[in-house]
Amino acid sequence: MTSLRERDPHDVRLARVAPEPLRAFNDAGVLSSADVQVARRLAALGDVEDPAVLLALALGVRAPRLGHVLVDLGTIRGTVVVDTEEPVDLAELNWPEPGDWVARVAACTLVTDPPHPLHLDGARLYLDRYWREEREVASRLRALAAATPSGGGEAELAAGAQRLYPDARDAQARAAVQAAARRRLTVIAGGPGTGKTTAVACVVALLVEQARAQGPGVPLPVIALAAPTGKAAARLGEAVHNQATRLDIDPETRAALLATSPRTLHRLLGSRPASHGRFRHNHLNRLPHDVVIVDETSMVSLTLMVRLLEALGDDARLILIGDPDQLSSIEAGAVLGDIAGPATTDRERAVALADSVIVLDRVHRFGGGIAAVADAVRRGDAEGTVDALRTSGGEVTWIAENGDAIRADAALAPVRDAATAAGRAVIAAARDSDAPAALAALGEFRMLCAHRRGPHGVSTWMPTVERWLASEIDAAGGRVRDYPGRPLLITANDYDLNLFNGDTGVVVASRDGRVLAAFEQRGDVTTVRPNQLGAVETVYAMTVHKSQGSQFATAAIVLPPPSSRILTRELLYTAVTRARQHLIVVGTEEAVRMAVARPAVRASGLRERLRDLQDADYRPAGTDMAA
Repeated sequence: MTSLRERDPHDVRLARVAPEPLRAFNDAGVLSSADVQVARRLAALGDVEDPAVLLALALGVRAPRLGHVLVDLGTIRGTVVVDTEEPVDLAELNWPEPGDWVARVAACTLVTDPPHPLHLDGARLYLDRYWREEREVASRLRALAAATPSGGGEAELAAGAQRLYPDARDAQARAAVQAAARRRLTVIAGGPGTGKTTAVACVVALLVEQARAQGPGVPLPVIALAAPTGKAAARLGEAVHNQATRLDIDPETRAALLATSPRTLHRLLGSRPASHGRFRHNHLNRLPHDVVIVDETSMVSLTLMVRLLEALGDDARLILIGDPDQLSSIEAGAVLGDIAGPATTDRERAVALADSVIVLDRVHRFGGGIAAVADAVRRGDAEGTVDALRTSGGEVTWIAENGDAIRADAALAPVRDAATAAGRAVIAAARDSDAPAALAALGEFRMLCAHRRGPHGVSTWMPTVERWLASEIDAAGGRVRDYPGRPLLITANDYDLNLFNGDTGVVVASRDGRVLAAFEQRGDVTTVRPNQLGAVETVYAMTVHKSQGSQFATAAIVLPPPSSRILTRELLYTAVTRARQHLIVVGTEEAVRMAVARPAVRASGLRERLRDLQDADYRPAGTDMAA
């Protein structure tokens, strides 16, 4: 197999200057150019000349870039991932022997001498920032979970929960909202369609009702609703406002629900872009809220979680909502998975927080076929997943072939038919200046890929769908970039336009002969001129990561080959649960089985710290740890 340098010596991933063994690991795609350069700088600061230690430094720098909090020197050889479909033989790399490697790193001045830019915990190597943040999060979460629940009004609280959830099958949801109304820390976990956002609305309603029951002189609790992304915050607001019109509540409580306005966590904390990750609200300037509710917590990084925890008021409640089985934040950490993941299988493993975690498992959204596939994937049941894909009838279509090999083959007809039907409907409505219809049609289908690049990635399947729609795109004026019907994906937050990373829209013709970019916001359509949009791209296909928080009537998933290390259980589960009505899976049986059998592993010590008695005497330092 050829290296990246042999294939293209000018590849942007390659470092111009890289001493061994960094050069070999860079050529294989394990290390990026940035990893190499930062490691060299650290080595210079610590007078490090040992090649094995230099490699450990580079891997430690690499870890947060790929979402890990640390690098485990004892296991990294078997778990290392390369985000490419290009053939790479990682076994040919010259990996140090783990025991000797750890000993040599332990003797390094960067570990032994202040100010300790690196921390070694057994075989786990941390950058100092993440070592401190992990301990801080564990300590603060343990303290919140151990706080005495508020008393009083138990009968009224139970009656309110029963009124909001009259169905006997919703016992879990009733327990969740009652716990959230009493405890300092509550984690409500569950998959798509299990009623998590309904629970948010019910918790807010119960808290408002409790305050009002104490008399007119008692102020209503100050409640913040937040999410890690603008798209997730907007959808949380839509869900809560929709529930406000359906719940059995009085007009005053309904008005309080309708007055909620979810924000991103960065906005809640008071982001200051020029301050290198610091926020206006911190341990010295606490948030004024009595209750903070965070949706889509699976996408919250370790750093953002510690910023939130240190900014909470002394008596504030924290309610975390999310699906621990979905893909984690693209930044370092898998906080929700570390907190709630064990609770779904073995509560003893999460004993420190067990009473704070409630898992919802009654699915309201999917039909039986999609739910069966999703449940089998979540449980890690490869045989059950294959059976569900084969037997789920009209809801699930499985094209058990290599997607790249059949792109021009009749076997791909279900994908092509769904893509072209939705694309034609979008273009037709856009040409007719019917923005609501164009946006509705845009949600009918989406192609989802594991990779950005390569034969199974977005870079290949985007032009494939465009070729299928070539005649319609040309008729709509496809020679210009912003033709009516062009589907849009926002790739960076734009607070001036109230558009956020992950939002989708469509270019539509206006009545005066121009074109506008249309987006749906809280049930209404908003339009802007296309030239006002900064970071935007065409979105006939998108990565599974980008699809988080979205759903489509039909979702078509293109699986990479089994050798792809990106192919994991969480990726497949997240992709499967994007489909509301029809799921299409393109991939071999071997790829499906490999995905189910390979859970994504974020290198993190948080789960152990949450139950480690030796760490129980740690107390937050009370200092702003932003780096």
